[in-house]
This record gives sequence, structure tokens and C-alpha cells, in this order.
Amino acid sequence: MKLLSLPVAYMPFVDAAPLIVAQEMGFAEAEGLSLDLIAAPSWSSVRDMLAFGRVDAAHLLSPVPIAMALGLGGVATNLSAVSVLSVNGNVIGVGRRLENELRAAGYPFDFVDPLAAGAALAAAAPDGFTIGAPFPFSMHIELLHTWFSATALKDIPVTIRIVPPPLMAEALANGEIDAFCVGEPWGSVSVEAGDGALLIPGKSIWSAAPEKVLAVRTDWAETEPHLLGRLMRAVWRATKWLSQPDTRTAASALLSRRSYLDLPAELIDRALSGHLIISDRGEERDVGTLVEFHKGAAGFPWRSQAKWIGQQLARRTGGDVAAAGMRAGEVFRSDIYRAVMGPAGADLPGASEKVEGLLHHPTAVASASGRVILQRDAFLDGRIFDPYAV
Repeated sequence: MKLLSLPVAYMPFVDAAPLIVAQEMGFAEAEGLSLDLIAAPSWSSVRDMLAFGRVDAAHLLSPVPIAMALGLGGVATNLSAVSVLSVNGNVIGVGRRLENELRAAGYPFDFVDPLAAGAALAAAAPDGFTIGAPFPFSMHIELLHTWFSATALKDIPVTIRIVPPPLMAEALANGEIDAFCVGEPWGSVSVEAGDGALLIPGKSIWSAAPEKVLAVRTDWAETEPHLLGRLMRAVWRATKWLSQPDTRTAASALLSRRSYLDLPAELIDRALSGHLIISDRGEERDVGTLVEFHKGAAGFPWRSQAKWIGQQLARRTGGDVAAAGMRAGEVFRSDIYRAVMGPAGADLPGASEKVEGLLHHPTAVASASGRVILQRDAFLDGRIFDPYAV
């Protein structure tokens, strides 16, 4: 059978795993596809390759297609997020100067409590600091602002500097930034270099943050629905494979290849296992699941989460908050996901929106097959987001 080549852009992160596994483990081939995976040097490159037709699909930061729909960032192509590729996966860390200040003050680096970490960091750097993040429209930025607003960090000057993830460790080592928020394994790269220590996982700020999405041009989704369905099914089966405990070693080895992340498999395994080394002292912390690909309907594009992102962007940029929420909700295509993945066997939640932040424990909800167990979606300070209210 002749395979159809489909160009797909991605950034070298652990959370690109569903696309890489889909290609390398035969899930794409089973759908008659060969994924031409194109590594990009930056998120703006990924966005532009997709927007201008260089590729047909992309591993993309979840806020990017929403920002584009709101007229932010200078690129106006309509994109659709047809599934969530990963939930969580970010870490926040500090450079040696701040690490030493925190240790001198007795901070335990427990890698658990974002409220305590915020208070300690604000006390250690009362004159402010600079933190690196990968892109202006990213979950990293949303998590940072959520963290700042809930802690004493809101009272000190913090500068967010945009740094491409592969350059984050170098920027930290050179003193261009004092801290970072980045997806794994790039936080662990700084730890291995002896230039930084991990402070908290991103999931401690919002435990159900949609990190990356599978994005396509909306007009392409409309003209190539069968091709899109084949891609979505291949990726979904890859996430199911990744959810099996006995595949982690193979997945780490696969992602570590020179053609993909080109990093030691051991660094990648830390993210997949949730067992991290947080400093050059060898301190180990286990966070359970750092990044989720499949469990708890992880791939489902909740319109309520898109609305949260849209309203956050509107508040910071002076836009109409209510209108931004409505427009953002249209970007996360739960309708396409239901049409494709229902027949493929995915267990779909009964609703496409929910009140975000209410679930503090895994919870059974109505689904197409009876019930699906949703995972925690709590925010650090107990806030909730009702998509039906502004």
C-alpha cells in the first residue's frame, strides 16, 4: 500500500511524543499515512509553517490558535485545535543565584507547593527578577500569571523574557534570565548542566492545563475531513500506547534519537515517569504524572479551557473579555473530535464544557459509554472558571 506523506511541524519536546510514536510505531501507517515530521527552531516557526501552508498539521502551544483568532500576534490564518496532545509537562526552575538565596532562607525545594514557593521566591528577590518563557502566547505565560496573582510575586517586579526552549539552559547559564518556565526535558537540561534547580511543576498551578494541541488550518479541516480523521486516529492510538506502563523505556529511547530530541534517554524518562532530579545535589522528587497524553480523556479539546485561555488573553491585552471567550471556544473543535474519535472507540465526556477548577480528585462523569474518569483540574488557590459567566 502506498502511503500518503503528511507534513507535520513540531518542537523537540517530550510532549511531541504522540506524533513521533504515531509515525515510528506504525499507527500512522495503519491509517495509510507517513508523517513527515519537521523539527522547528521556535514556536513562531511552527505557527508560520502551519499558517502559510508549509505543513498540514502541527504540535502547537494551546494558546497560539486562540491568540490568532483574537487578532493577536500578526498572523490571522484561522486554525482549529482538533485534539489536545498533552496535559501539563512544564517545570519552573531558578538559576544558581536564586537557588542559593532560597536555600540560605531554609526553603526545602520540596517541589510540591506553589504558594510556599511563590512566597519564598518573592522574599528571596524583593527587587524582582527575570524569568524565561518560550512564547508570548503559551500555557507557560498563563501559568506564570496565575501563579503571580495568587502569591506575593504579584507585589514585586518580574520581567518575562521570551527564550526559545533549546536556548533556555544557555540563557540561564549566561545570566540573561534568573529563572525559567519551560517544558521538559529542557528544565532537566539546566539541572544536568549545574546551572539551575527545579522549583515546582507546572501542574501544581493548574492541574489540568492543556499544554499542546494538534492544530490544523480550519479550511484544510473542512476540505480534507477524511485525511484529518486518519491523522487524529493515528495520534490517539499513539497516546493510548504511551499510557501503558511498559512502554516508557521504549518511548524514551525513541524520543532520544538524533532525529528527534537528540538528548539522553534518561533525561526523557524523567518526564515520562514523573521522577525528577531537581538539582545538581541529586535531590529526587516524584510528582506522579508530570505529563499526561491519554488518561481521563486527556485528548478531548474542552471548549471551556479554550474560553479560559481566551479570556485571560483579552484581560491582558485590553480586549472584550466576553467576546474573546466566545471566539476562543470555537477554536477547540470538540465537534470534530466527537465525530472522529467516537467511532474510533474513544470514551467521550457527555458535555463539551465544564466548570474548570472544581475537581480536586479523579471524578466519574457521564460519557458515551457510561462514564469516564476525569482527572483533577484544580487551580493552586481554589479559584474556579465558569465558562457561562464573565
